[in-house]
Amino acid sequence: MRWTRRACAVLAIGVLPLSACNREPPEVPATHDVQGDWVDTGRYAACTVRPTTEATCGALEGFDVSRCDTGSLAGIPGDGIYTMLYRLDAESPGIGAGSFRVSADGSLDSFRGVKPAQRQVDADTFFLSSTRTQGTSTTLRNSVVGCRAEGNRLYGCYVNCRDGSISGAGTFVAERWARRAGEAEASGLRLVSESFVEGGLPVDVYVTQGHAYVVSIPDGTEPGGLTVYDVSNPEAPVFKKWISQPNDNYWNGVWAKGNALYVASASTGVVVFDITNPASPQLVKSVSSGQGGRVDVHTVFVEGERLYAMSPGPSPRTFIYDIQKPTEPRRLGDYGEVGAGSNPQVGYPHDALAFEGMLYINHWSGGYVMVDVSDPANPRKVGAYTYPYATSHANAVGKFGDRRIAFEGGENWGAHLRVLDVTDPAQPKRVGEYKREENASIHNMVLKGERLYIAYYHHGVRVLDVSEPESPREVAYYNTYRETDPGRGESFYEGAIGMRVPGDGYVYVIDTSRGLLIFPEP
Repeated sequence: MRWTRRACAVLAIGVLPLSACNREPPEVPATHDVQGDWVDTGRYAACTVRPTTEATCGALEGFDVSRCDTGSLAGIPGDGIYTMLYRLDAESPGIGAGSFRVSADGSLDSFRGVKPAQRQVDADTFFLSSTRTQGTSTTLRNSVVGCRAEGNRLYGCYVNCRDGSISGAGTFVAERWARRAGEAEASGLRLVSESFVEGGLPVDVYVTQGHAYVVSIPDGTEPGGLTVYDVSNPEAPVFKKWISQPNDNYWNGVWAKGNALYVASASTGVVVFDITNPASPQLVKSVSSGQGGRVDVHTVFVEGERLYAMSPGPSPRTFIYDIQKPTEPRRLGDYGEVGAGSNPQVGYPHDALAFEGMLYINHWSGGYVMVDVSDPANPRKVGAYTYPYATSHANAVGKFGDRRIAFEGGENWGAHLRVLDVTDPAQPKRVGEYKREENASIHNMVLKGERLYIAYYHHGVRVLDVSEPESPREVAYYNTYRETDPGRGESFYEGAIGMRVPGDGYVYVIDTSRGLLIFPEP
């Protein structure tokens, strides 16, 4: 740590004792909330996975369903999209979210993003198994079996196989996706244009100079990239340009300042484009960590004359750049949590927002971290907020009277909006919440005045009145998710994913299947 190096330098004049050397700065205590997005109530089903000495890994015969209520499986809807939660059988169970799709004739079936290699869905059996190759020689197989059904919910067991050996096994709960009872397609939001994005899977958008810049990540064999639209008339966007690079196209985040566009790249850090001609971005350079080698930047954020780049690896940290010359970012410093990259509980920086000298970092399993960046060369952690099974993913911060309020959300089964009072960053406290059904996750959010705009995956776009932060109140919505759209049912992370409210009177939303959707502000 920098402070230790500086302190040890003065030993020669006898100011500090030797014990001060090689010591990490004291850990800032975190506020731990016992209420997480998910509560472990134990195994979801009575089935088990047989050892591979008794049956082939992933085969139907590899599951013991003798204690299951297989007769109830006749009542589970056999046509539709299910989101699901996996619970690993372990002393400290891990969890993960997923999805599958089944259809009456099997033509639309999807599991783990591919068509199942084997399926048996009938009155007393529910079995899906997918197989794929990793690299040139590794075979992966994933299988699920139903144990009992209750209404639109299916409970069962899963197994993950690697080259015929069990790599993970446990139970799951899956729920047939359906729009909330009584909701229409929309209330308070009116769709004025929709533009399908051709390249990759669209995930984020930034709007400036009358143009929308949409970034995509690879989708199967389709590369990701950057799609440019002229939105000077938001009701009639005009496609202008598509940009992709052969070995660098996992582009997950985008921001701009002046004539510079910053794209978060999983391969080369921050890709800088000159948008002096906004319809035709010109590549300037890629800005990595300054340490050499590949660097993965997942998201970017600009405040004033600073650019923040959140990197999950190879050494998880947030990089801070000076952008007084927008197309020439100059590195000022970086912040990394102790243990990041080696301790899974610490997590990694997924997203962040800077506000009045403070950087609010969504540090995935490590929770929500608050860092004083008034001196960018020496960022200083001042507080943290954690909760069980955290997947802290996105946030927004604003002033409400004398209070500083943060809105935080994760990205998993049950992930929802938390409202935190962070006036004293050393003692953040939860003061409110906003929840939808647990079988879908919240994603990105934008705070404009007393309105919070949320991209809520399957739940579409949600607009909240947060004038009373303790009691967020929904005032408008648009259900972007339609089962008939291409690619639905392939992932838990589908639907409304990215969002901008640039102040031109419109809301710009990215849906993973439908592309760029534009609405007048409500």
